[in-house]
Amino acid sequence: MNFHKFGKSFVYATQGVLQAVKTEQNFRLHLLAAGIVSLAGIFTGLSKWEWIIVVMLIFGMFMIELVNTAIERVVDLVSPDYHLLAQQAKDIAAGACLVYAICTVIIGLIIFIPKWSVILF
Repeated sequence: MNFHKFGKSFVYATQGVLQAVKTEQNFRLHLLAAGIVSLAGIFTGLSKWEWIIVVMLIFGMFMIELVNTAIERVVDLVSPDYHLLAQQAKDIAAGACLVYAICTVIIGLIIFIPKWSVILF
């Protein structure tokens, strides 16, 4: 195993995440949402298993946004001019992000609403 190459792979991966943070508005929006959800979790006293679910949802959203961004960049590279299939590929990748985001909201509501109802009532 080449430890130098292994170490550089972490550098490249970090550069990829930072590039997404700098250039992708949706990624920054998800970072903000993750911060808000994390604060809400702290203030509502999530259980260990609830935190595990929330962390998996948050990082799952980050991962799918990164994959979506990579797909968009590759499509732009291989198809700089408009092409229907290129547009469909980008739309489908964005759709995957939307579906996962809806899933995270539903699960988040399932976790948080019972806790908020105890606090409010």
